[in-house]
Amino acid sequence: MRVTAQEHTQPTSGTAPALDLPSPPLFGSRSIAEVFTSAAASMGIPGFANQLHLPAAQRVCVVLADGLGRSLLKQKASHTPFLRSILSSGQGSVPNWIDSAFPSTTAASLASLGTGLPAGQHGMVGYDVLDPSQDKVVNLLGNWDAHVDPALWQPHATVFERIGAEADVVTVSLPQFGNSPMTQAALRGSRFVGGTSLHARTAAAAEAMSGGGPSLMYFYVNELDKAGHRYGCQSDRWEHQLEELDATVKRLSATLPPGTTIVLTGDHGMLDVPESQRIDFSADASLVAGVRHTAGEPRMVHLYLEPGLPETQRELLISAWRARFGERIWAFTREQAIGAGLFGDVQPEVAPRIGDVMIAARDTLALYDTRRVRPASLEVVGQHGSLTKAEREVPFLYFPAAGKKGKRG
Repeated sequence: MRVTAQEHTQPTSGTAPALDLPSPPLFGSRSIAEVFTSAAASMGIPGFANQLHLPAAQRVCVVLADGLGRSLLKQKASHTPFLRSILSSGQGSVPNWIDSAFPSTTAASLASLGTGLPAGQHGMVGYDVLDPSQDKVVNLLGNWDAHVDPALWQPHATVFERIGAEADVVTVSLPQFGNSPMTQAALRGSRFVGGTSLHARTAAAAEAMSGGGPSLMYFYVNELDKAGHRYGCQSDRWEHQLEELDATVKRLSATLPPGTTIVLTGDHGMLDVPESQRIDFSADASLVAGVRHTAGEPRMVHLYLEPGLPETQRELLISAWRARFGERIWAFTREQAIGAGLFGDVQPEVAPRIGDVMIAARDTLALYDTRRVRPASLEVVGQHGSLTKAEREVPFLYFPAAGKKGKRG
């Protein structure tokens, strides 16, 4: 039995104010969870729906640009002549943007991409979250806990596993991700090809797809996200990496077999948070009263309460957050998040991984518990995780590869 999203969000008690949450991600129709499944359907593989209306093709290469938001791509269009030409040519019934998962963070979105499921089913509900079996916060990205089995935490078959008998499934990414726990959880089942640079990955992709048979490829680009976190998405460094992405996609068009569908999307967007707005909330006792664990991202905080606390304590905690930050945040409960459909349908074993109380930033604000995060975390400029359009809306561009003899852009 699953915990299902209700049509309207209801407060948890008669004293709580009505919520003003944005609409949930468009799971089932226009989200990152439909990318691989639509690609598989476009290849004629049974058991999948082509919700994104991709054209029929024998081969599909999905380029995932970590940190590429729809608004940023539009803002920085002068840096992307090739992608700009794709946008201007139109896409017919294929949407040019989709929703990320919630939270708008890599662990949740890559798992939705890989499985075709929302976070409430695949269980990757944040950057780091509570593992109820250990009563411990665990990381779901680069610092995976040794006592958490990726295949048990995320037990659903990936799209790669489901279509492996029908097509060649390939991941082209950085070598260190070849057998990482995150890959095992979200993207298992493909043939892995590593490349340290974008040029090396492009060459590897062309070689991997040269066989001529049906193929679904995942091509990962992380350079944009790294530049955004360190320097900000309004920096020259970020713009340089965007130009490199544009050149990479153009090279893929020139080197992949003619007619291959190339899709470009992102796992989340990003916005810059000034240093003065990176706030240590743990310094205010009222914001952590009754809280046993804190987790999540600075723009989407999970608060887990001490067992047995009365409902009034949770209401007091939410009131304290609203008193401190007002309309700069959304403050809501686990039940309200589930009722609003933010995580899609939520399986019972996943629900306890979600915070009892959740705090999502509405403007340029980042919230830290400095009792548990490294001081370097407060140096991060580009941020994501919340429900704003800048973070949740990502581009969805497609075009047929021209091949070595073709020209485009």
